[in-house]
Amino acid sequence: MRRVAITGVGAVTPLGNTVEKLWQALLSGTCGIAPITKFDTESFKVKVAAEVKDFDPSQWMDKGDVMHSDIYTQFAIAAACQAMEDSGIAGTVAPERFGVYIGTGIGGIATFMTEHRKLLEKGPRRVSPFFIPMMIANMASGMAAMRFGCKGPAIPAVTACASGSNAIGEAMRLIRHGYCDAMIAGGSEATVNELAAAGFSSMKALNFTDDPRTASLPFDARRAGFVMGEGAGILILEEYEHAVSRGAAIYAELTGYGSTCDAYHMTAPDPEAAGGARAIADAWREAGDETDRIYFNAHGTGTLLNDRCETLAIKKAFGEELARRIAISSTKSMTGHMLGAAGAVEAIITALVLKNGIAPPTIGLTEPDPECDLDYIPLKARKGDYEAGLSCSLGFGGHNACLAFRKAGE
Repeated sequence: MRRVAITGVGAVTPLGNTVEKLWQALLSGTCGIAPITKFDTESFKVKVAAEVKDFDPSQWMDKGDVMHSDIYTQFAIAAACQAMEDSGIAGTVAPERFGVYIGTGIGGIATFMTEHRKLLEKGPRRVSPFFIPMMIANMASGMAAMRFGCKGPAIPAVTACASGSNAIGEAMRLIRHGYCDAMIAGGSEATVNELAAAGFSSMKALNFTDDPRTASLPFDARRAGFVMGEGAGILILEEYEHAVSRGAAIYAELTGYGSTCDAYHMTAPDPEAAGGARAIADAWREAGDETDRIYFNAHGTGTLLNDRCETLAIKKAFGEELARRIAISSTKSMTGHMLGAAGAVEAIITALVLKNGIAPPTIGLTEPDPECDLDYIPLKARKGDYEAGLSCSLGFGGHNACLAFRKAGE
């Protein structure tokens, strides 16, 4: 079975629109959550979100493509351009052996809202002929494939909050089993708008505080819901020997992937955490590592049920003794919940932890929930000789995905 290397990364996030800015903000414990600016919140319970700031799509796309693409696609293309440049892979892989898997939870909801307003206010003839291609969830993958001439498989993963992780895991399998030599893989989301805020608020999933510092509190006893985030994360996955032969810098090796479904409830996790535990255990078993020097990037949404169930899933997957030795953090405490992009950005973070030997903290964790009793790296980043990493994503519909990583050269 072929090995898979990560040779390029790119990101657009609430903490900065490059991987370097994201990484420095994470290590310093910067909170990317702030009062919502994208719509008037006077009639809304929700007041804060983790918005992408100072994003200019014209840095990455020509005027025509910007006009005819939803912002979720623009985020994805920007991150993909960064990752491709970072990897230096262009021109080294046959187009038919290069694929694109970019996940999204919702796709072009901003376009949907804009065109629906036109329909109601001005009639059907004013709806854009680009409405459908701008809205559909496969367009980030399609436009990235066009941009970089990738003629291998190009599809989205649409598994709610697990979309980015599932896209990366399925892309890894294409390389492992010989269908592709390289993949552009990740996730993108742009849902900070009135409709999404109203929907998430109605289901009581969000924290309604107006204080950004206490809005996202994973594993804390005071947690009261997640914070909407947005952005994109893209990784270049490459067959390991191909990467070595061209002298590519390798961030980390992608070694395992678990994907399961709770088959339990539309939005609530299985209280027994069986599906989540199995996804983690499957990824770890496939990785084949025996080290206890592990960093774990938790889904860690800051909702009452998720954090308890994820704690239980980690214990079931590793056993109580090893689970207590794992260094875990939820970077959603700083980025908010980027939904379909979350797993991809957190995969990048996990690879950077292994590369740099330092793990970002769970900020705001000052009153740990007694039922969330593992080592969640509270408040400050922690140095360590991390040899292996995992990143976990748990989505509505009961979708569970876990990725395993190994430090480059191990």
